[in-house]
Amino acid sequence: MTPALNTTASGWRRVSGALALVGLLALLLADLEITRVSPGHELLRISQGFLSPDFFSTEFLWRAIANTLAFAWQGTALGAVAGFAMAVFWHWRAVRAAAASVRAVHELFWGLLLLQLTGLNTVTAVLAIAIPYSGIFAKVFGEFLEEADPAPAAALPSGSHPLSVFFFARLPLVWQAFKAYGGYRLECAIRASAILGFIGLPTLGFHLETAFREGHYDQGAALLYLFFLLIFTLRWWLRPSLIPVYLIAAVVWAPPLVNLNPDILVRFVSHDLVPAPLRQGGGMAELAHWFAMLWQQQLWPGLWQTLVLGMAALLVTALLSLLMFPLISPLFGNRLSRLGGHGLLVVLRTTPEFFLAFFFLILLGPSMLPGILALALHTGAIVAHLTGRFSENLHLRADAPSGLNRYAFEVLPRISPNLLAFLLYRWEVIMRETAVLGILGIHTLGFYIDSSVAEFRFDRTLVLILATVMLNLLVDAISRALRKRLRLRNAGCQMPDA
Repeated sequence: MTPALNTTASGWRRVSGALALVGLLALLLADLEITRVSPGHELLRISQGFLSPDFFSTEFLWRAIANTLAFAWQGTALGAVAGFAMAVFWHWRAVRAAAASVRAVHELFWGLLLLQLTGLNTVTAVLAIAIPYSGIFAKVFGEFLEEADPAPAAALPSGSHPLSVFFFARLPLVWQAFKAYGGYRLECAIRASAILGFIGLPTLGFHLETAFREGHYDQGAALLYLFFLLIFTLRWWLRPSLIPVYLIAAVVWAPPLVNLNPDILVRFVSHDLVPAPLRQGGGMAELAHWFAMLWQQQLWPGLWQTLVLGMAALLVTALLSLLMFPLISPLFGNRLSRLGGHGLLVVLRTTPEFFLAFFFLILLGPSMLPGILALALHTGAIVAHLTGRFSENLHLRADAPSGLNRYAFEVLPRISPNLLAFLLYRWEVIMRETAVLGILGIHTLGFYIDSSVAEFRFDRTLVLILATVMLNLLVDAISRALRKRLRLRNAGCQMPDA
């Protein structure tokens, strides 16, 4: 018997099949119940609100917009500076581990922790964005530097000072990439800043949540349209020469003044974060019992529900990506259809998953279904956009079939490895967002984190957040190992690290 060839193609088919099987199993196990009595009626009310937005009913609207931008600018700037400093030492394993750990914790989780120390102010919002963004910037900047051409540095005289080598032979090669990624990260920071309103910070998200929870969909629609306006016009108002002006204006508008009582910080670190049995003088037996109870009641249910929802969302994301990428591919449709498809994908990938999940919860009721739909629509639009862009480089024969045959037999086999690479790049992001959706009431890890904060049981909060970190690091490691084994690194290099 001739042994099966272990080719790259057969490898990515096996991986795709395994992920699809796990995703299908997750869908079968997921709670997909629609608990809203009349979702059609609610959808009609929401549609009417979006058709007649009310831009003048929200109090302090322009202040909320200014806060959203100020927090985003300051958080991005601080994260970029810290990330750049870490990227210089990216060859150190400790630096890579620290960057991975801080970026594995979502901005909302950082915000919940910081609220206990600094309260509802600018510092909380800025640090909630800057801390995870420093890890993201470090990873991206570090990889840019690693992939830069080493020839200019090698051409310098031996004995050149390391700082001279870095600033004159390495940094100029990647500076444009740094600036481009900084602009993209600012867009992400505006979304993150808006979402921080869901934990009480005075951004657009605070007013949006209030409007939709109270059924004022016309007000909520107006807020969402203004949010889209900020994002869609970013390329016109973001100019390098104006960045110092924007930063100064952000600091003047919302000064990041630290009003932290050292006693509160000491108590939080040395008392509140310490497991309850140890605070009460118990020993290892009491600590083991406490952890076993936490595992049974919160850790295991949260991890399981996060995995089920995340894997189901990954499968639906892949299916939606396959359906949506022809909307913008030049190999299908016409100019008008591609223009409409591009508009749809832009709206879906611009709307944060957290916002989409919130809308679907209002429409469908609390279950996993709103989270799966939100993650799949947002991430599916991103992957479909990247896949459609990749298909622009495909050259078909003059006698290539059209319609469904072109899709199934000419295009799909060629884009499948790249689609898999994009999905693997987004897998860790999907799991990270899945955990935080619990703040909305979906029973993932974020639900138990939010509950422990509300109960002032910060020892539980710390353990639950560490569980999200370990889960995200595990998924990221599996994803990187699969991409390396299947030689998909180059295929996925266009993937933004959102």
